[in-house]
Amino acid sequence: MQTVLLDTDYVIDFLRGKSSAIVPLLKENTAFLSILSVYELYAGMCPGEEQATDDLIQACRIEPVTMEIAKKAGIFRFKNRQKGMTLSIVDCVIAETARINNHQVATSNKKHYPESSFWPF
Repeated sequence: MQTVLLDTDYVIDFLRGKSSAIVPLLKENTAFLSILSVYELYAGMCPGEEQATDDLIQACRIEPVTMEIAKKAGIFRFKNRQKGMTLSIVDCVIAETARINNHQVATSNKKHYPESSFWPF
């Protein structure tokens, strides 16, 4: 079964009622979050969203940032910067976490993830 790494923006859309596409992934236990997305979710919460954020994070499997992911993400960012494309550090880490762990990426911002395999939604 294909696993999916949820980008922060995609989770925020779900938490704010703009999308329900995550529901099947949660039911099938195929939804993953980067530990950096956990940070971003708490940092960007609106008042009153803490319980829903906690519940969603608990329903996902969390991917850590390993030495391999950090190294590959740095190289990925460097190579894209050489091509004139500036990607955020977090997006590079998420992209490499997905690639190394064979996850597809669920995101609303595909341009942030060049060379990634996307979950169809």
